[in-house]
Amino acid sequence: IYSCCYLSRRLNQLSSHDPLWKRHCKKYWLISEEEKSQRNQTWKAIFISTYSDLGRYIRYYATLKKAWDDLEKYLGQRCPRMIGSLKESVREEDLDAVEAQIGCKLPDDYRCSFRIHNGQKLVVPGLMGSMALSNHYRSEDLLDIDTAAGGFQQRPGLKQCLPLTFCIHTGLSQYMALESVEGRNKYEIFYQCPDQMARNPSAIDMFITGTSYLEWFTSYVNKVVTGGYPIIRDQIFRYVHDKECVATTGDITVSVSTSFLPELSSVHPPHYFFTYRIRIEMSKDALPEKACQLDSRYWRITNAKGDVEEVQGPGVVGEFPIISPGRVYEYTSCTTFSTTSGYMEGYYTFHCLYYKDKFFNVTIPRFHMVCPTFKVSTARMEPNHNEYAADEDEDSTDTDEYEDRRRVLDIPAPSGRCPRHT
Repeated sequence: IYSCCYLSRRLNQLSSHDPLWKRHCKKYWLISEEEKSQRNQTWKAIFISTYSDLGRYIRYYATLKKAWDDLEKYLGQRCPRMIGSLKESVREEDLDAVEAQIGCKLPDDYRCSFRIHNGQKLVVPGLMGSMALSNHYRSEDLLDIDTAAGGFQQRPGLKQCLPLTFCIHTGLSQYMALESVEGRNKYEIFYQCPDQMARNPSAIDMFITGTSYLEWFTSYVNKVVTGGYPIIRDQIFRYVHDKECVATTGDITVSVSTSFLPELSSVHPPHYFFTYRIRIEMSKDALPEKACQLDSRYWRITNAKGDVEEVQGPGVVGEFPIISPGRVYEYTSCTTFSTTSGYMEGYYTFHCLYYKDKFFNVTIPRFHMVCPTFKVSTARMEPNHNEYAADEDEDSTDTDEYEDRRRVLDIPAPSGRCPRHT
């Protein structure tokens, strides 16, 4: 008994040793020395008070808090107005009330994130990224908890799905499945995609964007803060650049980044819409007489079946840019495939401004476009004989027209044409 008492006394003394609690405060709650000074409490007291409030989130809090802190710091330097749209945290009772309202439990990683920030106001630009192409524009807000609860779905095709994001311009949302129903995994995150060829109107295919809220949010933040997504006109643009996708011809370098547009794509019929952003730059060390003007373009487009289409045309997006030492020219265009992946490559033809009869080609590096993982609706009925006839259609055409159809079930139907291959 004496030994046990002695052991307990020693454990009690050890547990009151404040430096031990410092490590836990920093590891689990990211409490800084400055914050401790402001709170004027011991490390032990800080840990216990924080745990009493956020203890159920101890597995997630440090990861999500760091993601939010990194994002705020990065955007504060590059798009400060976006920081102003973020909402303050919510209380536990607010999250409990939402669960009671929708009749479903919210995952702890989602709840934890909203204890840090309650999403953002419905503004433009949206925190979850933008995309602009011709007359099409998308910018996704991270919904606050009340707005998300108001959009909770119980209709066939989207049963027990909670919207995470919303685009004011397109009506597009990313949803999180709160239960494993209709072929979805619990807590899976996706863009809905109406099945245009199913006889059942509730048939909704899905482009998968995450397996959990923690993975979905932190992977997006990592893309942003590491420069994986460029900041253009004070907005986060969701273009992905492969560092290998760069080609240099003489003094001119061409690089390409790409993005998949779910709101203009579909699984049935197979129609996968991609946009690409091209950067053309002449070295600042080039001689002045190397200045040149772009005359034309050539594209070789190959889909996953190996089918090849060749496209030639004057200029790019209706322009004939002049490239001189140190100058950068960027533009955006798009393409569609009837297969889930494909690639493009080609060259630009330039003429020298100082020697107008001198022409040369500049290589455009091969860049690949791959549709994200998708799931086919469990509500889809047996296909008719002509259902996959779209597979035989030509992948794309070189045109400056863009056709935007009306939205079906809150998502724009796939557009048949776009200002492609420019």
